[in-house]
Amino acid sequence: MSKKNQSSALHEQKGVSEPETTNKSAVRSIKEKRQTQPSSDELVKDILNGNMTALSRAITLVESTNPEHLKKASDIIQHCLPHANNSVRIGITGVPGVGKSTFIEAFGSYLTSNGKRVAVLAVDPSSSLSRGSILGDKTRMEDLVKDENAFIRPSPSGTSLGGVARKSRETIILCEAAGFDTVLIETVGVGQSETAVHSMVDFFLLLKLAGAGDELQGIKRGIMEMADAIVINKADGDNLKNAKSAKVEFNRALHMYPVKESGWQPKVLLASALKNEGISEIWELIDSYLKEVKDNNYFDKNRKEQNKYWLLQSIEDRLKSDFYNNPTIKKELKNQLHLIEKGKTSPFAAAELLLSL
Repeated sequence: MSKKNQSSALHEQKGVSEPETTNKSAVRSIKEKRQTQPSSDELVKDILNGNMTALSRAITLVESTNPEHLKKASDIIQHCLPHANNSVRIGITGVPGVGKSTFIEAFGSYLTSNGKRVAVLAVDPSSSLSRGSILGDKTRMEDLVKDENAFIRPSPSGTSLGGVARKSRETIILCEAAGFDTVLIETVGVGQSETAVHSMVDFFLLLKLAGAGDELQGIKRGIMEMADAIVINKADGDNLKNAKSAKVEFNRALHMYPVKESGWQPKVLLASALKNEGISEIWELIDSYLKEVKDNNYFDKNRKEQNKYWLLQSIEDRLKSDFYNNPTIKKELKNQLHLIEKGKTSPFAAAELLLSL
């Protein structure tokens, strides 16, 4: 080797040899364990015993697009289903900056301190260009992540409706089977339809800000019709006066909407997640809502309607997946995209052709 090559920054030094004292069989055993994936039955057994590692592994399988993983995930969900449907599902949404992560940490900590086991499905926005997500909710919920009665699972929103992770519905089932009695589902809340999260929760909570022109925006958006409660966050210090004024405006707006099928009249509350104020009142409100809808049988009816919705959604997802993974479609799609680029066909004609194959 020449001196030039030896002095190059790209020159590779010989790797450090393994010490003789290392137990090679132990190292090999650890590597084999890492490479060996537990079976569906093993994962189900561990999930039902409250094993968080098994729960995380199962959720990863659910979120995967690998056909083998999906088949395994489907088997796990089927076996977990009889042990699910025993939690309260709460959807939490609001615009970026409203303090969702701070609120969820304060709310989740309050619930665990009162004997609840809380699973947080925190959805991070995905880049429309790189498809990447920061998945930083665990760093923003420093205290809750250390709580042994809490489980936080950040997931990328992808391109799913309302910013809900593609497989949140199945993840809820797994969390319930693992013994979590309260599931909090956070959505991105950047203006898309929140129908998806509304169709998988029992209670829908909308976080708002005061003094930022948010009052009028809230009245205009259809999301108000879905909300079972509105919480004006950051109601402290100099902002308290604005928060109280916003509460009056939102109460007026809520009375403009027709009566909900549940018979529930949505309420507006003030809270300061940072100062841990108003948190207990929010849970008391949710608790009173649950008692009301269980007494009038709306709770069970809503759950059944949600299952029907997710049946249709699952069929649509499967048809879409099968279509795009078809080898003939893949090949012809490239050709049609090229023809569109050259102006030799229209998107409508191309779609008609692809759908006829």
